[in-house]
Amino acid sequence: MPRYSPFMLFRTQPKALPTAAENAESGFQLMVQYQAFNKQLPLMYCILLCNTWILSCNHLESAPHWLTLYIPLLLSLVCLSRLGFWFKTRHQALTPALVQRRMCQTNLLAAPVTLAFAGWAIMLFNYGDTSTRYHIAGYLALTMLCSLLCLMHIRVAAIIVTVIANLSFVILIFTSEQGQSSVLLITINIVIVLSGMMLMLYFYYRDFVQLIQSHIQAETLSRENFALANLDSLTQLPNRRKFFHDLERHCADNSSQQQRFALGILDLDGFKPVNDLYGHGTGDKLLYAVSRRLENICAEQASVARMGGDEFAIIITANMDEAALMDFCTQIGKTLRSPYAINNHMVHISASIGLAIYPDMAQNAHDLYEFADYALYHGKRNTRCDVTLFSSDHRKLIVRDANIEQALRRAVLEQELSVFFQPIIALSSERTVAFEALARWHSSELGIVSPAVFIPIAEQASLISDITLALLAKALQVARSWPEDIRLAFNLSAHDISTRRVVERIMLMLQQSGVDPQRVEFEITETAGLQDLAQIKWCSEQLRQMGCGITLDDFGTGFSSFRQLHELPLTKIKIDRCFIRDIHSNPLSRKIVQSLMTLSCDMQIQCVLEGVENADELQCIQSMGAELAQGYYFSQPVPEVMSHSLLAKQTDTSISENTIQTSENHLGTVDITFKQQG
Repeated sequence: MPRYSPFMLFRTQPKALPTAAENAESGFQLMVQYQAFNKQLPLMYCILLCNTWILSCNHLESAPHWLTLYIPLLLSLVCLSRLGFWFKTRHQALTPALVQRRMCQTNLLAAPVTLAFAGWAIMLFNYGDTSTRYHIAGYLALTMLCSLLCLMHIRVAAIIVTVIANLSFVILIFTSEQGQSSVLLITINIVIVLSGMMLMLYFYYRDFVQLIQSHIQAETLSRENFALANLDSLTQLPNRRKFFHDLERHCADNSSQQQRFALGILDLDGFKPVNDLYGHGTGDKLLYAVSRRLENICAEQASVARMGGDEFAIIITANMDEAALMDFCTQIGKTLRSPYAINNHMVHISASIGLAIYPDMAQNAHDLYEFADYALYHGKRNTRCDVTLFSSDHRKLIVRDANIEQALRRAVLEQELSVFFQPIIALSSERTVAFEALARWHSSELGIVSPAVFIPIAEQASLISDITLALLAKALQVARSWPEDIRLAFNLSAHDISTRRVVERIMLMLQQSGVDPQRVEFEITETAGLQDLAQIKWCSEQLRQMGCGITLDDFGTGFSSFRQLHELPLTKIKIDRCFIRDIHSNPLSRKIVQSLMTLSCDMQIQCVLEGVENADELQCIQSMGAELAQGYYFSQPVPEVMSHSLLAKQTDTSISENTIQTSENHLGTVDITFKQQG
């Protein structure tokens, strides 16, 4: 409450200092009450003027002119001045302070104005006959009753008017002559009526205030609900719902002027490992810290919203060309890469950003968001921790991807899909010990489509599980014809192992295939573990119980490798080809690979080196003690028939070696060296 309120005549005890919310609530209450009173003020003064001059005219012949003309004229000037002030200020903008001041003025004017009118009427009481005295009593009653009703929203002024009116009637009672009992009774009746009216107005005022309080509470609740519906509770940024509303508004506002603005979709790289390693509490604090940094750097140039998880959206309203936009977003990424001190930990993350410009690249909010999101997706696949601006090439890729997705949906997978096999070589014996199954798709509509293209599209369109099951059935059928010591390595998508239904179908397919599960190894990409490690762990354990091997593929390229090594029941890891490329000339790559090989040895799991493409790389990894390798140097992926040929050639070479070895033992003069031909 404010320090002074016109609704409190006395204060007996000191109160605590009001809060901002209480001040706002009190101010709103004052505004409502004053507006209700202000609408009735002209009516009150008009009734006063009319009743005063009617009473004056009724006493023109019986009372002196100074009572019937001059005093009413003076009272009229008071009323007209108040009406003029009302007319002048009726459209003035109101503030709680201004309203409080005017209501205090009304309270101060209530007593002298009421006394002036009542005193003038009492002075007329001794002039005229009984009928004119009835008129005076009626004038006082009706005028005071009207004023009381008009002042009902200002309780102090209403009380003042009622008290003065009742005192006036008491004076009339004592000044009444003998034989005028009827005037006396009417006066007493009016006093009772006015007192009852005051009591009724008290209850009305109480209910009116309660209604205002209910309205204030409803408004407060509405604001809270609006905040809940439009603000993210963790970061206090606008949420996804508010973002799309603002984006639609920006597009609508800028459509007529064709003004440019940009939309950026930002995704944090490395947030999931922080959440897993330090807990969700640290992750929440990290998101809050990221939000504050984004707000600071965007300032007046852009608005930021949290889309959910570790994804944010930035509407860049500042007028920038493409180069300036790229620089601005690069600066955002640089700011977010600075370390965060959270719970005694120094946390490091980075960010990838996808950009799209309105109206250059999109004509509506939906397309603008989709294009920025595609730019982000494309950037994370190709240049992680970078800024990607949507371009005409991306638009072509979207059309291509849409065509491929539709072709996949219409495809007869069992007929159009095939499996190629790439051998995994034991370097000590230079023999094939396993084949990795690789997908191939010859579309009836599009022709041959690279797996690097259609697999990500199938994952995004949730079609990958059907492809996985179709390919696994074909791969198991081929593996059944291989020698018992040759294993099958088969890749599982993150979508496959995140659904128990698909895992159960894979297990059933294994049981019905006739292939010993111990000959099958399922490869899980390292980034798949980022989706749901608990589900990945359950899937791996189910497959391990059947006897299958579990391989962590592309090891070293993700963020949570070492935790996965600890959590998952792995039997093998595959070191990504990016570490093998030019390993013979890159000391850093050699150190990394040597460390990973030592780690796998200590954990008693096997290690496969991918991407061996030349003799120098092979010689280098052999000198480091590598046991298993794979790559184009040994063989490119081959169809089913050629896999049998490779195995048959290997068997023939073994027979030939045995024969040569026998001759060597007898003659002691033959020196033979063997090299596996890819």
